[in-house]
Amino acid sequence: IWGRGAVDMKNMDAMILAVIRLWAKHNYQPERTIVIVFFADEEAGGIYGSRWMAEKHPEVFAGCSETISEVGGFSLTLLSGKRVYAIEASQKGIEWMKLTAEGVAGHGSMVNNANAVTRLSEAIAKIGNHTWPQRITKTSDLFFQKISELSGKPYDKNNLQPLIDEVGPMGKMIGATLCNTTNPTMLEAGYKANVIPQSASAVVDGRTLPGYEKELLDTVKTLVGEHVKVESLVSDIPLEVEFGGPLVDAMIAAIKSEDPEGIPIPYLLSGGTDNKALAKLGIVGYGFSPLKLPPDLDFTGLFHGIDERVPIDSLQFGARTLFHFLVNA
Repeated sequence: IWGRGAVDMKNMDAMILAVIRLWAKHNYQPERTIVIVFFADEEAGGIYGSRWMAEKHPEVFAGCSETISEVGGFSLTLLSGKRVYAIEASQKGIEWMKLTAEGVAGHGSMVNNANAVTRLSEAIAKIGNHTWPQRITKTSDLFFQKISELSGKPYDKNNLQPLIDEVGPMGKMIGATLCNTTNPTMLEAGYKANVIPQSASAVVDGRTLPGYEKELLDTVKTLVGEHVKVESLVSDIPLEVEFGGPLVDAMIAAIKSEDPEGIPIPYLLSGGTDNKALAKLGIVGYGFSPLKLPPDLDFTGLFHGIDERVPIDSLQFGARTLFHFLVNA
């Protein structure tokens, strides 16, 4: 199935609806209360979606202790041939920032040592090219331990590249979970070719590892210098939960019921989900939208990309697995 959102995250929506429809058709009543919620606005930080619901209508989630959401439980085939299912047990925090440089406006033909565009460009270049220190979180440590065990390659924290290579195309995302990241994404300045504007602005997408939020903010403020103001647009927490307990056991059992050779492992997501808002209500969240994918499909590369698609048999696998999980969790 091709189309915008097929990967992120209409596949999970379709699987949920398929299970609920089947239950309704057969008048099935689960043993525990299950709240099904579809949030809007997640791609814009959830300010008017999950965050608004958690703040304004927490009664909707009364009695809920655990949640599952997108971007987890999908398969990836290692170079060694082993098939693992990456369950999201941690995710980076969000720091979307607006940077504004002030300067002296003037004619484009003049010498201007207080050019706002120049000041902003220098700051953005420093942020975009900054090398962040490697930080291995608890979840990433478990991930690499398992990949090392399955591949037979040593787990050397000073040289993780062989293990990153083992996960194929997903290595690009895994690499982003080893440090804080800052990517300039938007620029705005000027209105005419021969006019030096008084100000120039940019937006930076910052992502923070659990426990290293302050490191990112302090470093950005140091990098930009005195002529650039840093303003927070969206800020949200990173998450990390234990990969264990009855709910995790139920996820593992559900995957094994459909793929006995599959090996569930925890991983850290470089992006974020609506689980952040629910965590503030004390609800423990995981990413579990199970999909058995073809070995050659660059699934994580399709997020916000072109040719977004999910194989139909992957969705059928996911619906069966999700059914097993929800019935037995």
